[in-house]
Amino acid sequence: MRVLYIICFLFTLGGVAQNDAIAKDYYNNGDFEKALHEYKKLYAQSPLNIPYITKIVSTYQQLEQYDQAEMFLLSIMERLNYPAFFVELGYNFQLKNDLDKANDYYNKALQSIENNPNHVFGIARTFQIHTLLDQAIQSYTKAKALKPEFNFDLQLAQLYGEQGNIERMFISYVDYTLSNPVALNTIKRAINNFITEESTNENNILFRKILLRKIQEEPNVLWNRLLSWLFIQQKDFKKAFIQEKAIFNREEGGLSGLEELALIALNDGQDIIALDIFTFLIDTAQDIDTQLSAYYNTMLIKTKLASKTDYEGINEQYLKIFELYGKLPQTLGIQISYAHFLAFYMDDPKQATEVLEAALELPLTPLEKAEVKLELGDILLLQEKFNKALIYYSQIQRNLKNSTISQEARFKVAKASYYKGDFKWAEAQLKILKSSTSQLIANDALDLKLLISDNKYEDSTQTALKLYAKADLLAFQNKKESAIAILDKILKAHKTEPIIAQALYKQGELFEEKSQYEKAVANYELVIDNYRDGILMDDALFRLANIYLKQFNEAEKAKLLLEQIIFHHADSIYFVEARKLYRTLRGDAIN
Repeated sequence: MRVLYIICFLFTLGGVAQNDAIAKDYYNNGDFEKALHEYKKLYAQSPLNIPYITKIVSTYQQLEQYDQAEMFLLSIMERLNYPAFFVELGYNFQLKNDLDKANDYYNKALQSIENNPNHVFGIARTFQIHTLLDQAIQSYTKAKALKPEFNFDLQLAQLYGEQGNIERMFISYVDYTLSNPVALNTIKRAINNFITEESTNENNILFRKILLRKIQEEPNVLWNRLLSWLFIQQKDFKKAFIQEKAIFNREEGGLSGLEELALIALNDGQDIIALDIFTFLIDTAQDIDTQLSAYYNTMLIKTKLASKTDYEGINEQYLKIFELYGKLPQTLGIQISYAHFLAFYMDDPKQATEVLEAALELPLTPLEKAEVKLELGDILLLQEKFNKALIYYSQIQRNLKNSTISQEARFKVAKASYYKGDFKWAEAQLKILKSSTSQLIANDALDLKLLISDNKYEDSTQTALKLYAKADLLAFQNKKESAIAILDKILKAHKTEPIIAQALYKQGELFEEKSQYEKAVANYELVIDNYRDGILMDDALFRLANIYLKQFNEAEKAKLLLEQIIFHHADSIYFVEARKLYRTLRGDAIN
């Protein structure tokens, strides 16, 4: 008997859920007569169900049957004490343009809060549903005054936001953060809808002033966290650094915020401030892991910013790090970066190889050994010892099958084959990599495969493609001037071939790396003007927009280029970033 009861109950429950879905579909599709019929059936089964009652009222109103809605509500209120129905009744009179009666019922709803502050939840929510924002705010304010333990800062912030009262909204969000610090990230996401990357934006200025006032009136590390976050959104990493140092000094530890800030600045190309933060971490951190991570990034930045006259000094700094910490598994990342520096910048592949071979003697994990062998392979590629490089790459593929580093090694196998002109074998490897689990490797593999397939059939001797591969190898070898010179040969001798667009684009990238931005602009503009249907069109538009924005401070020119990506290249990998950047330049609030 009990089993039969359970089966009947579940069957009934399933039927109700199905009918509810049918009613919702009718309502959402504007078929209100049928929706009303279905909701009445549901109400008959659950006469205390508030959502069904409100849906019946709403459906009557959609049908402009206001008297029926009123009669239905009054009959419900005779047997059900739910003061939010005062709001529903008032709103029904408002729809009938009887504002006096509407306000009478709204006041009755507010009065019921004075009688019992717990009624605020249904009343305020119902006011908000009907966009009666002033009354909703009044409800929460009244209940909080009567029962101070209530906290409606979050609800009030949302209401102020809907009203466009940005200052009150910010204050409510900030107050809520103080009482609920765990909600900090949620509040950041909410506030992010109302600020931009522009420090001069009115809302940004307002939010900054509120936080600075809070710091003066009631110092709390939360305000520093929010200020730091605001400055990061504005890409003002120097000011964020000041706030993160203040947080560190107040909390006596906790460098995670500074580490995160340093990496954000580094990824954004703000090398100088990133270097300052990493240096602070080196000087301040007590644990070795944080120090070594900071040293690793510091040396990468210094190498990137250095001229040849600085190389000897960088070499000495590497040696000092090894004096301090030794050549142990913990310093493996720095050992690999040092070997790369020796080979690619100091032109000493022999010593670089010795550093890495010594590292292989350390007690390393299989993944760590693979990282060393990957760099050894790269150094052999640098010396154009292709077959020896392939041995290391193949070992990685064999020992760590299906891993990301194994896929990276396969890509390097393809690259090595491409560099030495074995395009058929390179294509075979790249075809496999198109489905790589690493999106970055998959994209790079597809780009290289398209380069080969688009150009290998134009000339039976593949002269231009071989020249381009040579230029690509020279760029990999950090011989930018030689690479640019070979690309010039292609541009002069192969003017009618499709590889010209690729040569112009590659040369533009190299010009950028050498900070020769005027030359880069000329190349990208040639790609845009002459190869509008080519696969490099969106790449050239995006790189050119960034040069105009970051190097020449010409926002209007950047906007025009970003517009072309947004309106004509919706499938571009740059589409999302271009749209966000465009909205920022236009002054929109970015979600």
